[in-house]
Amino acid sequence: MTEEPVPWRPAAFPADAAAAAQLREWLDDTSYALYGVGHDFRGAGLADGDFTGAWLSDAVLTGVGCESASIYRADLSGADLTGANLAGADLVRAKLDRAVLRSARLDGADMVKASLHDVDASGASLRGTRIMGASLYDVDLRGADLTDAVLFQNTFKVTVDDTTLVRGLTGTVFGPVTVVGGEGPRQLGGADLEAWLGARGGQVRVLEPHHTRRTPA
Repeated sequence: MTEEPVPWRPAAFPADAAAAAQLREWLDDTSYALYGVGHDFRGAGLADGDFTGAWLSDAVLTGVGCESASIYRADLSGADLTGANLAGADLVRAKLDRAVLRSARLDGADMVKASLHDVDASGASLRGTRIMGASLYDVDLRGADLTDAVLFQNTFKVTVDDTTLVRGLTGTVFGPVTVVGGEGPRQLGGADLEAWLGARGGQVRVLEPHHTRRTPA
């Protein structure tokens, strides 16, 4: 006889009673997406869970462990993920607009076609993260670690500084990038951005914006 798979259970439930109740209710019937809008999930252990399509806008996930979780197409708009562990998570097509990812760990996560607009990801770790086709607009990456991350035709209007690590960063992006230094912020695009990244160990090709590309005569 084939054994029935053991249903996933969180390593720990949120400390907040309302969030814990919402999570328990969903676990009893996972045929629909988790509705956790505005809930406080601090203290939860959500590693390896399947939260496909979850509604988590404005949720508090500070310090929550979500390692290797499936968060595919989830709505995390405005969520606070400060210090959360999302290493190896599936964040494909996730909506992270206005989210806080300060000091979050996203090493090895899959963020293909994710949306990150107006996001604080300062000090975040994105080592080996696949950010291909994602839209990053007004994202603070000062102090972030993008070592060995992979880009592909990304909108990459981000802010970086000399503490942002880009060694091994590869792929193609649309700039410009804002670089903050001792002389204040400056925008870099094209060859200047390629040179800035290259001097720090990155190998990124900066693409021309679509509207400025020349068509052959």
